Amino acid sequence: MKSANPAVSTTLATLLALSALGAQSQAFAADKPDHEKCYGVAKAGKNDCKTLSNACAGHAIMDNQKDAFIALPAGTCERIVGGSLEMPSGM
Repeated sequence: MKSANPAVSTTLATLLALSALGAQSQAFAADKPDHEKCYGVAKAGKNDCKTLSNACAGHAIMDNQKDAFIALPAGTCERIVGGSLEMPSGM
């Protein structure tokens, strides 16, 4: 029996690993019951999960992007200027 092409095997392994990491990052805020999603305060490249304009954590394209969130301890977001517990409507 012939083994698969090493390049194909490496590519497949990489894609599987990246998809596992993506699934883990999307569950980040939900896994911490004492944390909440705070929209509109993440710095560029520092968001915790996908946004409407990208599919991965850490890919917010600008500071304070309205659809990007970071997980903060419960009660913190309401005290940050520009922070919102809900994604702005229309996004």
